[in-house]
Amino acid sequence: MEPLDIQGTNDTPKVIFDPQSEVFEISGRSLPEDVVSFYQPVIEWLEEYKAAPLEYTEFVFRYIYFNTATSKLIQDVLIKLEELYEAGNNVQVIWFYEEDDEDMLDSGEEFMENVDVPFELVGY
Repeated sequence: MEPLDIQGTNDTPKVIFDPQSEVFEISGRSLPEDVVSFYQPVIEWLEEYKAAPLEYTEFVFRYIYFNTATSKLIQDVLIKLEELYEAGNNVQVIWFYEEDDEDMLDSGEEFMENVDVPFELVGY
């Protein structure tokens, strides 16, 4: 499967999904003008990945900021990971947040409650 590599900008996060190097990460700021168009390739890639996943998938979220529209798409990404997990695959979500960023911690806690997938909150 071909990696998905989207370079981040001031308004869009960096996305790297590379099964070869076992890297699955979304990081940075997310406030794209058209959030659905930006995240559509991400959702489609994960849907394809579900057909032949690695033995272990560690999925990292390292957002600095995201807008309300993005939160719906993050939930969609987490649902794809939940489907992967419920199909018997070993999946781990790691949500990084800056120690003093209570909003990002709260968001991670909220997402963690909404999906049935191993989920770890990591402050840095």
